[in-house]
Amino acid sequence: MKLSPISYLFLFASLILFSCGEDSEPKILAPLQILDQSYGTHLQQNMDVYLPAGRSPEKTPLLIYLHGGGWIDGDKSEFLQFKPLIEQEFPHYAFISLNYRLFDFVSESNGIVEQEQDVIAAFDYIESQLADWNISDEMVISGASAGGHLALLHAYKNNSSDLKAAVAFFPPTDLASLYGFNNLTSIGLAALLGGTPETKPSAYHDTSPINFVDALDVPTIFFHGDLDQVVPISQSHLLKNELQSENVRHQFTSVPGQGHGFTAAAYTESLRQAKNFIGEF
Repeated sequence: MKLSPISYLFLFASLILFSCGEDSEPKILAPLQILDQSYGTHLQQNMDVYLPAGRSPEKTPLLIYLHGGGWIDGDKSEFLQFKPLIEQEFPHYAFISLNYRLFDFVSESNGIVEQEQDVIAAFDYIESQLADWNISDEMVISGASAGGHLALLHAYKNNSSDLKAAVAFFPPTDLASLYGFNNLTSIGLAALLGGTPETKPSAYHDTSPINFVDALDVPTIFFHGDLDQVVPISQSHLLKNELQSENVRHQFTSVPGQGHGFTAAAYTESLRQAKNFIGEF
């Protein structure tokens, strides 16, 4: 059957309208988990990545979490305990839970200096993937205990990213003053740093976040239980004083009745305070 010129015109117009309709429909990305993603050659240099549905570079910031464990133990799976609470307070965020090499007492390898380098390497990898993950380069770094220490050390000493804030729970901040808190702390820090504050002063200085605070540092919110018998709350008071002296925007909360680790209710309230402190980018 031969089509008339008018029929050809209608057919052509229909094809154009159909194509435009298909292209104009927004593409909504599905949620995606990338587990055990390597950022180095060591087995412990890996991360879990949690990307939300509908993410985009314009509206999806990234929160990175570093686990605790005294620099010798722990795992990125710690994040799963808090993931529902964090997702509730930070609903449009992508999340990364980061592993780093743990100290080996037998070989005396993977001390705090190496762990510091792991965080730098992880950030380099993360930044190389932001476009593929379709998320923003605006980031928040966070951590608890030893992870809080490493998060603050990176934020104050090694930050070359678009960090918007740091969030820390019961963090060691001045390792020289922490040494001697108890026998286990002294033994552990001496092994991790290759000596005591007297024999290795530069090692303690160079791995203590408070020694790198300056007026240009990222806004910092941190929490510490007033009953903490592992990392004394004095470590957070020292950080608070340093941040005040350098006029860095900060918020410190002494959490009554809490030790080294909080109840679910205390974590919920702390995360709510953190979200309010950080605000919207």
